[in-house]
Amino acid sequence: MEGSHVSATKVGRQVRNKTKVMLLAFFDSEGIVHHEYAPDGQTINKEFYVEVLRRLHESVRRKRPEKWRYGDWILHHDNAPAHTSHLVQQFLAKHGTAQLQQPPYSPDLAPCDFILFPRLKKVLKGHRFEATEDVKRNSTKTLLDIPKDEFAKCFQQWQKRWAKYVAAEGNYV
Repeated sequence: MEGSHVSATKVGRQVRNKTKVMLLAFFDSEGIVHHEYAPDGQTINKEFYVEVLRRLHESVRRKRPEKWRYGDWILHHDNAPAHTSHLVQQFLAKHGTAQLQQPPYSPDLAPCDFILFPRLKKVLKGHRFEATEDVKRNSTKTLLDIPKDEFAKCFQQWQKRWAKYVAAEGNYV
C-alpha cells in the first residue's frame, strides 16, 4: 500500500462514579495526529463524528502539511454506525478523504489493537481514579509517550495483516 494511513480509535474507561471517558485518537506511522475527549454524556453519533472529522482535517493540515497538500493519507476507521452513516460518508467525499473500509468481523486489522489498547490498558488497568480529569491526564500522557518507532512498527504489522486478508480473498485469517 502506498501513502500514509490515519487510523481512528475510541477508548472507554470506567471511573468510580461510573462516568465513561471516551477518547478519540487518530494516528499514523509517525505518531498521534489528533486526539480529543468526547464531552461527558456525548454519544458518538454521526453529527458529533463529522465535527471530530473537521478537527482531524485541521490537525492533518497543520501537523502533516505534505500529506495534506498531496492528499497522501487514508482514513481507516471501524464499521461503527456513526462512521458508516450517509452524513459522514458525504463529508469525507466532499473533502476528498480516502478511506480504507474495515471489513466486517475483522477486528484484528485495526491498528489500535496493536498499539493503543495495549499501552493504555497497561497503564490504566487496576487503577482507581478519583476524577474524570485524572483518567484523561493519565490517558493523554500514555498516548503521547508512545515512541514514534512504535507507530511505524504498528503500521508495518497493519500492512502485513492486510496483505494476508487480501491473499485470503476477504476470508477471516
